[in-house]
Amino acid sequence: MKKRRLAPLTAALLSCVLLLSACGSRSGGDSLSTTQEGEGVLSHFTTVDLDDTPVDASIFADYRLTMINVWATYCRPCLSEMPELGELNKEYASQGVRVVGIVSDALNRDGSVSKSQLATAKELVSNTRADYLHILPSADLNELLSQIDSVPTTFFVDSTGRQVGNAYLGAKSKAKWAEIIEDTLSEVKA
Repeated sequence: MKKRRLAPLTAALLSCVLLLSACGSRSGGDSLSTTQEGEGVLSHFTTVDLDDTPVDASIFADYRLTMINVWATYCRPCLSEMPELGELNKEYASQGVRVVGIVSDALNRDGSVSKSQLATAKELVSNTRADYLHILPSADLNELLSQIDSVPTTFFVDSTGRQVGNAYLGAKSKAKWAEIIEDTLSEVKA
């Protein structure tokens, strides 16, 4: 009898944990698909960063592993992990690892950059000390972003933009991300 009463409580607690760690409904552990056979999820794209500086896939070339963190300005779990992602970006730089953020909600419906959302994103990056590269969505990133239903969603790419390991749903602690980075680094060919 006690087991039956605990089942709804357990389900409710698990739901709360998911809600507290992510904004949305997608389950984690997925690989993101690509359109061109043999190409990586981020092998070819152009966009701009928060300062309107052009960015393309060459940002990965000098790094063994890049952690891509897709976040939104309204997402509390996203914002809560950003200071620690900034710390990880500095701590793992000597191992050829970097963090790149994609601000998922910075565009207007017509695809143009929302000046108010851009200003909000810049302020949040400053306030959270997330002093790593943050890029804006672009037409080249639409297919990738259309596969992401929840934020934060985080995945890793190698120096060619090819995904390494799984995509992860939800915010994680610094210690958990460090563990995931170490495991994912072991999958990257030297």
